[in-house]
Amino acid sequence: MAGAMIAVAQTSGGPKPASADGQVYKGPISHVFPVISPVAQVRNARSWEYGPFVSYGNGVGDRSQYRFLNAGFQLAKPLTPVLHAGIFSGQFEFGGNIMPLWQAYTPAPHTATYTCIVAGNPVTCVLPVAGGAYRGVSLTPVILRWNFLTQSKRVQPWFQGAGGLIYTTREFPPSYSSTLTFPVDGSTSVWNFSPQGGVGIHYFTRDKRSIDLGVNAVHISSASLGDRNPGVNASIQVQVGYTFWK
Repeated sequence: MAGAMIAVAQTSGGPKPASADGQVYKGPISHVFPVISPVAQVRNARSWEYGPFVSYGNGVGDRSQYRFLNAGFQLAKPLTPVLHAGIFSGQFEFGGNIMPLWQAYTPAPHTATYTCIVAGNPVTCVLPVAGGAYRGVSLTPVILRWNFLTQSKRVQPWFQGAGGLIYTTREFPPSYSSTLTFPVDGSTSVWNFSPQGGVGIHYFTRDKRSIDLGVNAVHISSASLGDRNPGVNASIQVQVGYTFWK
């Protein structure tokens, strides 16, 4: 038993791994002092993470012509040790982000055919519809993320759910107007909510530095703060970021 124990013996060349009987250990140093991977390092320390990101995406369904471009800064911290649940083992993290740049690009103002009610009867009518570029800011104060337990030294996968708030300088999304004239006030709202969920990975380029890639499904709705709430049922947005860990 004593012969198998490892200690550090002082020699003329500096500290050397040695056994209890005085023999110098000549094997790989990692067998004596294991190297902690960048992923395990931040997981064990529950490190703060922060960094910039940019995202771009498209609407889906009847919003497939919509384009979204966002950029901002994210801050988060793991709150728990690793919780073991089979293949779902991992660590819970809480975070948030702010996007000073939030832009949506929609079809230019145009006319479209609708069914209108006149004297109680449905009739076909052509109405002006707002459109163009919309600019604003967004705050996502609640990001609930699950970091999966992994044996990888470089890759940390995760999935998340989040909720945010968007302010735009014009009422969004664009809608029709019954005034029959341009410019159009869509009677929607400058305030919208953005429940969302997604998956992604951190790829560690070195200790406490990672490149991040995520894909989010984002719903946009005003919760009927305006007279109309057509919303954006879904958009798929790809996010790329760089994270510092402290």
